[in-house]
Amino acid sequence: MKRRGTPEADLQRAVVTALRFALPKGAIIHHCANEVTEAGPRGAKRQAILVGMGVHPGFADLVILCAGRVLFLELKSLKGRLSPAQEAFRDSVNAQGFGWALVRSLDDALGALADHGFTTRVASQSGRVAP
Repeated sequence: MKRRGTPEADLQRAVVTALRFALPKGAIIHHCANEVTEAGPRGAKRQAILVGMGVHPGFADLVILCAGRVLFLELKSLKGRLSPAQEAFRDSVNAQGFGWALVRSLDDALGALADHGFTTRVASQSGRVAP
């Protein structure tokens, strides 16, 4: 059996590793598993339980808390698209004044930190230098 590729999961692991290095020691990087991938009635029941416990549809893959700043990162493969729930979450986060970024590469993640005023120990490859 051929193993299916996991580009978003691979990207997320790389981003988390880089952010742990780039951000100050007290920074919090959190992933909230917000969906059940099990098909059928059993998966639907588990998802309903999670929603009842506060899981929010479209919630970003990563939340970064550092020095009074909050940034939500949605990770997608190069061809990945936002779902309607993810678009609604993005719009709500932005309307409340929090940072949100779509990340398709490690450089995107580092650039998002710089764009949202996070102090880091690295510079992104795109030429944006973190403050």
